[in-house]
Amino acid sequence: MTASFWDLMKRSSASQKPPSTSSSSTKIQKMAPGLKTDSVRSGSIDVMSMSTTSSTVSHEDDYRNTLSDVVVVGAGPAGLMLADNLVRYGIKTRIIDDRPDRTSTGRADGIQPKTIETLRQMRLAEPLLRKGVRIYDIAFWKSTPHQSLRRTGREIHYPPIVDLLDPYILLVHQGMVEQLFHDDLKERGVDVERATVFVDFDYTPQKVRPLQITCKQADHTKRTYGTRYLVGCDGAHSQVRKCLPDARPVGASYDAIWGVLDGVLDTDFPDIWSKVIVHSEELGSILMIPRERNLTRLYIELKPDTKESTARERLTQEFVMKRAQEIMNPYSLQWRSIEWFSRYKIGQRVANRFTDHDRKVFIAGDASHTHSPKAAQGMNTSMHDAWNLAWKLNFAVRGLAKPALLATYELERKKIAEDLVNFDFEHANAFAAGDPEALAANFVKHQAFISGYGVNYDYNVLNIPSKGHGLGQLRPGYLLPPAKVTRFIDANPVDIQTDIPALGQFRIYFFCRDVHVAKPFLDAVCNMHQSMSCYVGRVTLAGNASYTIQPPLAAPHDEFVCPERYTPVSGVFTYALVTDMPRYEIEIEDLPATLRDSRWTFYLDDCPDKDTRKQKCLDKWLDGLDEDEVVVLNVRPDGYVGTLRRWPNGSRESGLSAVRWMDEYYEQFLCDI
Repeated sequence: MTASFWDLMKRSSASQKPPSTSSSSTKIQKMAPGLKTDSVRSGSIDVMSMSTTSSTVSHEDDYRNTLSDVVVVGAGPAGLMLADNLVRYGIKTRIIDDRPDRTSTGRADGIQPKTIETLRQMRLAEPLLRKGVRIYDIAFWKSTPHQSLRRTGREIHYPPIVDLLDPYILLVHQGMVEQLFHDDLKERGVDVERATVFVDFDYTPQKVRPLQITCKQADHTKRTYGTRYLVGCDGAHSQVRKCLPDARPVGASYDAIWGVLDGVLDTDFPDIWSKVIVHSEELGSILMIPRERNLTRLYIELKPDTKESTARERLTQEFVMKRAQEIMNPYSLQWRSIEWFSRYKIGQRVANRFTDHDRKVFIAGDASHTHSPKAAQGMNTSMHDAWNLAWKLNFAVRGLAKPALLATYELERKKIAEDLVNFDFEHANAFAAGDPEALAANFVKHQAFISGYGVNYDYNVLNIPSKGHGLGQLRPGYLLPPAKVTRFIDANPVDIQTDIPALGQFRIYFFCRDVHVAKPFLDAVCNMHQSMSCYVGRVTLAGNASYTIQPPLAAPHDEFVCPERYTPVSGVFTYALVTDMPRYEIEIEDLPATLRDSRWTFYLDDCPDKDTRKQKCLDKWLDGLDEDEVVVLNVRPDGYVGTLRRWPNGSRESGLSAVRWMDEYYEQFLCDI
């Protein structure tokens, strides 16, 4: 097995320390496999800013410390998700936040199944899974002037109709999510610059960096930073959005005010450990959610037609607690302790634009969309904005992206924000009406979307339909359904959709029934992809050159994840092979060199009994495969299907056809020089 580009290029967080703190120069990084010293490109990266030699210039005055590839404003879940991924990719990232510390209590708290999957791909899910509360059901309760509070129904939160690996909502407060990312960033030598307020930005195309960011620090001194890209993840009142030419939120607010309480309850209410929707025709509604550490969150509606709730200044914590007790009558409701209290009005808005004309400035999360918190969508959608944008910025910073790639961010995520607000409008109205049938029907209608698995992107340069893509559950612009396979090298049953860690790379899967029969096809593709004779091969060469200069940034715990297993030949593409042939009929040495080196992504489709649907991967994903057929699947770095195609046989001619087809796909949005 050849040395992987991670083995040769990954660097520890120590190499990211400011020049003034470095006591001696670090060893020169080796080149990626197959590269010559004169083949390394540096047009998109400042080699000088990557230097780690000692300097007599102080950290404050060294201008290299004012330059970055991306400045992220806001250290909430969206900003931290974005920054953590960029730092992992090796992109020099500065993250600033006006708060003196991370969230300690309250705010968002629900993590949906798709977000859990994303955190699994980042190898960050386990701490939250260990500490969070899992919700599998919803209970509906109602009272009228003539009938006391009673349960009117109970539903499974995510019934089997939605194919989910994690069929529940995970409840942890926002600060725990922020801490997760903060710890990972710190292990990689990056910290949030706290008490730093973003003020404005200017376009400076004549300078080293095309953007100049102005910030104000706690002592009121102003600092300026040069950067290639700016991303505002700074909330509903985003200053970055206000500075973005022609950007404005579009939508409306509603009169109803809601109070929110996090605390430990003393109650005889029987469904305290379920998600509960309570509706009182006279007094309003409550959404009750169990939380970590025996906490319970209550969202309490303060109906606008009651005299008390019209005076906002009278909506104290005590008033909200009393209203909750009245709605829950005849059940007792007492608080042993209260950790957090807040109140809010529902506002459903989407920014009319998510980026500037030059696609140098972006907004994400609450800066680009706001809605009610009751469906547990805000933190999830915000993090997936960042998840979508991070890998695209990685390619753009490295000079590997054509303009069409960054254009897909607004195209894809603005549609999702609009879909979310439309759903939220229906959901909030059904909630306010207190109609359990309407609420249940609305939830069933949108289950897939709420879970995150139903979030899909329209056709664009990344999501391309092609011949034979309509069979099975794979669709361009959709997520991979969960499927179980056996990893050949260690006989471990794994979830194929999450087994390959997210390293900012495209995944190219080959599917065949008999590897020996398909070998001419596989040989043709692999040989071409390791040469300059095709576009994908040239992208690999350009990508490896870029990663040689600006390597992925490792953390100590990466030694346990071993990301080098998944990028042995390319920093841009990870190759995988799936077959259902018997294990005793194939050996790794029978594979082409590229797939031999990619031995950790060689899978046997032989464990349908472990699947959520008791199906083989080939059947679930492709609706089966003929004996001689070969399928190639291209998966985006964020886990969405890009494009796929079938070939009737495993001949060399079919393999060369696949090479041309992949070249046409990647040439639309990636650069090879």
